[in-house]
Amino acid sequence: MNGLVRAAWRLAGPGVAGRGRAGRALSQAGTGTGGGAEGGGGGSGSREAVERLVRAHPVVVFMKGSPAQPLCGFSNAVVQILRLHGVEDYRAHDVLQDPDLRQGIKNYSNWPTIPQVYLNGEFVGGCDILLQMHQNGDLVEELKKLGIRSALLDAEKEKDQDKK
Repeated sequence: MNGLVRAAWRLAGPGVAGRGRAGRALSQAGTGTGGGAEGGGGGSGSREAVERLVRAHPVVVFMKGSPAQPLCGFSNAVVQILRLHGVEDYRAHDVLQDPDLRQGIKNYSNWPTIPQVYLNGEFVGGCDILLQMHQNGDLVEELKKLGIRSALLDAEKEKDQDKK
């Protein structure tokens, strides 16, 4: 396991299951009051453009860098958590490549930091919330709702079989 994820596990306190970063229920997390880019002209940072990206795939991550080369520790931790669960089919958007998108996603979620993770079009949170969900088993359940079987379930099964 990646040292950053291990360190974050030690630092993360008890979370509130089923809630996004801002403490709102997951079903309400993407309903921030912030608008899109100034003028709302449909550019990459407009509310409409961001909404299209968020809804384009069941798992969407707005991050610094790419999954192959994350450019911040928190983005790297999100990638590592998804890898631990065997989630390889997701859309990642590098906000460093597009300042309008970087601001637009913050406005859309009404949350100021990157990375941001969306499951089935709903804002879940960033690294800290994804880590809490990983630790308490909520991520396995949320992935199941998307039709994604967590690789950790298979790892547990193999571990149990090895004990027998």
